[in-house]
Amino acid sequence: MPSGELKIFAGNANPKLALEICRYLKKPLSKAEVTSFPDSEIRVEVKENTRGADAFVVQSTCPPVNRNLMELLVMIDALRRASAQRITAVIPYYGYGRQDRKVQPRVPITAKLVANLIAVAGADRVLVTDLHVGQIQGFFDIPVDHLFAAPVLIDYFRKKKLKDVVIVAPDPGAVERSAAFAKRLKASLAIIDKRRPRPGVAKVFNVVGKVKNKRVILVDDMVDTGGSVIEAARVLKKKGALETYVCCTHPVFSGSAVKRLKRSLIKEIVVTNTIPFPESRDGKIKVLSVAKLLGESINRIHSETSVSSLFV
Repeated sequence: MPSGELKIFAGNANPKLALEICRYLKKPLSKAEVTSFPDSEIRVEVKENTRGADAFVVQSTCPPVNRNLMELLVMIDALRRASAQRITAVIPYYGYGRQDRKVQPRVPITAKLVANLIAVAGADRVLVTDLHVGQIQGFFDIPVDHLFAAPVLIDYFRKKKLKDVVIVAPDPGAVERSAAFAKRLKASLAIIDKRRPRPGVAKVFNVVGKVKNKRVILVDDMVDTGGSVIEAARVLKKKGALETYVCCTHPVFSGSAVKRLKRSLIKEIVVTNTIPFPESRDGKIKVLSVAKLLGESINRIHSETSVSSLFV
């Protein structure tokens, strides 16, 4: 049986996406005031009755990561204390996802810590898009619905009708995601041998696969500083690639990433709005919306029907 009345709440991370989701669902955005005290403490006040409601909180934990994460936790706690029947944390971009394991002694597994915080705050389930690694689902002791933005991105490239396409995984960790793209686009697959001597720095050593006289699409879950894809585009050009496109779900774009990407050999960067980012005027950065994907998933969770069938 469906839960109580469907209500959509949003923090300050990505209100535009939340409104797009509400338009798809033909529901108003529920009223909540998310502000700060003078000392920057977060203050939340839910402005309508939520007793018995099926509440969804839309909040990416994107930059400023710590503030947006804290807003999410406080909103969940407020709804729990307001007697919402069920609370789902809708996290289009899951920050701290790269800290998913111990890569050296005496470091935390912060992706697990954040999962614990969300559950302890009072969330009953989580809805996320393109986790950095799928294993993060296992960090939660509550149900997780893991969505993929691939259908949105693949549809865009299908409409472009590019010829002689090869999908390139920018590192071995992206092979599974890239292979799925290649299968759907009926394209070949290549892999870049990339190493990270330290965080935020990447070096390309080799390209496995044929890219000469091909149009290349680099597929990854996120672009942060842009260093990896910029270097990859340079190496691919050297190997004879005609054009390089970059396709990712989460446009983190830290520091001077946007300026560097626009100056690079990359022809076009295609991203989604899991993190708010304005589409570039020169057309080099294309932003696609995942509002329909998230809205339909919310509708199915609310009505207790299958979410996974969206990707069959």
